[in-house]
Amino acid sequence: MTLFTPMLRHSPLTEIFSDERTLQGMLDFEAALAVACAQCGVIPESAVNAISGQCQATKLDAEALARAAANAGNLAIPLVKQLTANVKQQDEQSARYVHWGATSQDVIDTGLILQLREAFTASEALLEQLISALTVQIQQHQHSVMPGRTWMQHALPITFGLKLAGTLDALLRWQQRVHEIKPRVLVLQFGGAAGTLASLKEQGIPVTRALADTLKLSQADTPWHSQRDRLLEAGGWFAGVSGTLGKFASDFALLMQTEVAEVGEPVAEGRGGSSTMPHKRNPVSCAAILTSTTRIPGLMATLYASQNQQHERALGGWQAEWETLPQLITLTGGVMQTTLELISGMQVNSAKMRANLDITHGLIMAESVTLALAEHIGKAAAHHLVEQLCHRALDENQPLAALLTQHPDVTPHLSAIQIEYLLDPQHAIGSNHHFIGQVLARAAQQTRESI
Repeated sequence: MTLFTPMLRHSPLTEIFSDERTLQGMLDFEAALAVACAQCGVIPESAVNAISGQCQATKLDAEALARAAANAGNLAIPLVKQLTANVKQQDEQSARYVHWGATSQDVIDTGLILQLREAFTASEALLEQLISALTVQIQQHQHSVMPGRTWMQHALPITFGLKLAGTLDALLRWQQRVHEIKPRVLVLQFGGAAGTLASLKEQGIPVTRALADTLKLSQADTPWHSQRDRLLEAGGWFAGVSGTLGKFASDFALLMQTEVAEVGEPVAEGRGGSSTMPHKRNPVSCAAILTSTTRIPGLMATLYASQNQQHERALGGWQAEWETLPQLITLTGGVMQTTLELISGMQVNSAKMRANLDITHGLIMAESVTLALAEHIGKAAAHHLVEQLCHRALDENQPLAALLTQHPDVTPHLSAIQIEYLLDPQHAIGSNHHFIGQVLARAAQQTRESI
C-alpha cells in the first residue's frame, strides 16, 4: 500500500518495481526482440522502428491490462495485444511481427531480469554508502568501551567500534557476494512456447545471441522457464542483507532502552514521539527495519516453495514469484535506506557505556582477576574464590575491588594497584583493535577495487 511506502519502502529500489517500470521492462524486451529478429533476417528491417516506437509504457492502458490479465492468466498476453494494436495504427504490416518467436514467459521473465539489474545497481550504491558510514562511526568509536552482552547479560567489555565492525564485516561479504551472483542471475530468458525456439527454426540461436547482445544480458545454456534457482539466489542476497541489518537494528533498539541509554536514533522534529506520552523517544527507524525483516523470511519461503514447477512451464509456482520477489527487494531497499540514515545520524553516549560497565560493581571484570590470581593459586581455586567474592558483592552491594583488597587469600598475590588495573575495563578488551583494524583495511581495499 502506498500509505506505508515512506515508512517501509523508502529507497531508490521502490520506483524500479513500479507498475510503469514493470511494463517498460517487458516492452524493452519486445523492442529488443524486433531488433534481434531483423538483424537475423527473420522480420523486415522496416518493422523495427514501427514496433520499438510503440514500446513505451506511457502508450499503454495499464488499468485495461490489469483487468485483461485476470482472464488471460498473465500480463504479457494483453500487453502484446495492446502493443500490436498500437503498432497497427501506425503500420499495419509491421504489426504482424510483434512478439515474433517469443512466449509470454520470455517477456515477463526478461523484463524482471532487467528490473533486477537496476535493483542490484541501486543496492550496490546503498551498500557502498552503508560501508562508508559504518567506517566513519567505527573510527570514531573504536575506543568507546561498553559492556559486551551474552544471553542478554553483561559478559566482558568490548568497544562500540568492535560491535559496529561486526556489521561492517558482514556487509563486506554481501558486497563480495553480489559481484559473484550477478553473472549467474542477469541472464536472458528466451525459449519460446516449450523452451525449444521451434518457431524460429534454424534462426533460434542467432536471434538469441542478438537479443542478449541488444539487452546486454548473458545467454543461458538452456531456457530456464521452470528452473528458478537464479531468482531464488537473487532473493537470498536481498534477504541476507536485510537479515544483517535487522540484527543491527535489534541490537540498537536494545541499547536505546531507557535503562541502557547507550545510543539514540537521529533527532528530528516529530520523530519517535508518542500520541499520549510527551517524554517518549521511540526507536522508529529500528521498528521500520524490524517490521520488514520480520516479513522477508516468509517471502523467501514462497520463493523456495516456487522452485517446484511442473514440466517445461509452471502452474502456480511461476505466478507466485510475480509479487513476491519485488516485495522482498523493495522491503530490503527500505531496510538499507533506513539503516543508512540511522547509522549516519545516530547518537552515541560513550559516557553511559562506560558507566554501565560499573553497575555490577566490577563483576564484569571478575575473569581478569581470576586469571591473574590463577597464576599463584591455580585456576580452580582462583575461580572458586573470585566466584564467592562476586556473590558477596551482589548480596552486600559492595564493590568487588573492596572485597578483593581485603581478602587474606588475595592480598599476598595481588596488590591494590594491580587489582585496580585488572578491574579497569579499558585493559580487558583483548584483540579488539586488531579485529577492527582488519575490517577497516578490508573495507578500504574493497572500496578501492570498486572505483
